Amino acid sequence: MRAEEVPFGEICRALGLSRSTVGHWFYGERARHRAELDADVRCPRCARPARDPDDQGAYAYLLGLYLGDGHLVTRAKVPVLRVYCADAWPGLIEECEAAMLAVLAKNVQRVQKTGCVGVQSYSNHWPCLFPQHGPGHKHERPIYLAAWQQPMIDANGGSFLRGLFHSDGCRVSNRITRGQKVYTYPRYCFSNESADIMRLCQQSLDRLGVNWRMCRRNMLSVARREAVARLDEFIGPKW
Repeated sequence: MRAEEVPFGEICRALGLSRSTVGHWFYGERARHRAELDADVRCPRCARPARDPDDQGAYAYLLGLYLGDGHLVTRAKVPVLRVYCADAWPGLIEECEAAMLAVLAKNVQRVQKTGCVGVQSYSNHWPCLFPQHGPGHKHERPIYLAAWQQPMIDANGGSFLRGLFHSDGCRVSNRITRGQKVYTYPRYCFSNESADIMRLCQQSLDRLGVNWRMCRRNMLSVARREAVARLDEFIGPKW
């Protein structure tokens, strides 16, 4: 079939074998080595010299989602990044998948759970991009940005906050009754048990000039009209 110039993919399908197996028959160890090189080049942190992700906005957004509703499993043979998105927000599911594809993933799966979808991708290189991973809950261990992450988050604070608020935040309408009058105004809230993740959110808000206050130990509120309007520029309601 190869001598007859049948396309590589058609040979694999005709034989019912994986591309890696057929590639090994064709090229021996060169096929495996080339695949490893391609993976390393695709991972910006494994490139030589190391570089930032090509789509820094997508990476900042995905980091925000990960710090909120995501986790990285490294005990499996191939690490898997999962972000859980509520069924109520199909647009969020789409945006999460698009961010994974833009940052590193070649394939993304959606696993339906009760009331939510696990958006996930397998890659040996997800741990390279998320050094915040570790055993246990995020609020039980220190969460800090690596030296190479900090400038990216500083430059893409809007995308980072979008990820944080899309995971552990919301935009709601507050109603206040004073006498016979009822006042309604929009407000953003962000909740997280990790003091370190809350600090990262506060720092990004400060850099963008957004006024905030702590309602309680684990909840942040943005309620001033000009501050809400600023957040509306890059967050807005979930959809």
